[in-house]
Amino acid sequence: MTKKKLNIYLAEPRGFCAGVARAIQIVEKAIEKYGKPIYVRHEIVHNKFVVDSLRDKGAVFVDELDEIKDKSRPVIFSAHGVAKSVKEEAIAKGFEFIDAVCPLVKKVHKQAIKFDKDNIKTILIGKKNHVEVIGTKGQIDRDNIKIVKDAKDVELLDKSNEEMAYICQTTLSVDEIDETVRALKNKFTNLIEPKASDVCYATTNRQRAVKKIAKLSDLLIVIGSQNSSNSKKLREVAEKNGCSKAILIDDVSFLDFDEIDDSINNIGITAGASADEVVVQKLLDELKKRFDISVETVTEIKEDMIFTLPKELED
Repeated sequence: MTKKKLNIYLAEPRGFCAGVARAIQIVEKAIEKYGKPIYVRHEIVHNKFVVDSLRDKGAVFVDELDEIKDKSRPVIFSAHGVAKSVKEEAIAKGFEFIDAVCPLVKKVHKQAIKFDKDNIKTILIGKKNHVEVIGTKGQIDRDNIKIVKDAKDVELLDKSNEEMAYICQTTLSVDEIDETVRALKNKFTNLIEPKASDVCYATTNRQRAVKKIAKLSDLLIVIGSQNSSNSKKLREVAEKNGCSKAILIDDVSFLDFDEIDDSINNIGITAGASADEVVVQKLLDELKKRFDISVETVTEIKEDMIFTLPKELED
């Protein structure tokens, strides 16, 4: 039986960003240095494959520090960052901890702290229940930061001529943030902008790469977890930029191959910033078994960013 022909367009860049690669390496290095178990507060990154892999190596994931009975074991804080109160709790309980917060998230934390020190009220563009947003807002003791999700939320704010600043969750859509910022500028006449975009370079690059392949694809597959903000945004970006159908799956086991019917001849594939390339390759392997595929990599930009490890884990 002749296999159906499919054109596969691989987005480049895709998969791990420097912050995620660093966070995973921190857990692995900590296990090497301190032995098992190593405790991690919340998922180190939002990806089931990565979390399960690290769990197999000796990481134990907890929601709160109270769950850890052995105070002699080190604790790692996730790449999304934590509130200042969490670090204070760890110190009070005598934990040795390693902060795996992404340096780009740390930059947003520093902005929030500086604006508060200068007594400037701050608006945080993001999703209020996202762990990164909770961590950023938690850098400030007082209630000096308002969270808005989008331009509609901005409309609910009172107009003001006083000095205001804004910062952003790093994993949002660039287009979405632009719309919200325009609304803020219309609402506040004295608005202070970040010196550089808060949106993660990797988020921006992956969204631009998806825009390139979306127009070429009848179906676009995003590899990533359902609780990964940047992965969900990639699916949305694909649908808004010419692809009639885009799906987000954890791995190939979630793909219904029967949906690849006669109407689908071109498939785009990308992966969120916390998704392992291994999962992408497994998807390609399964497609090869069922279809006659040709694979083309569509490159937006080559990434070479590397973040250094914390001093306590350097070789």
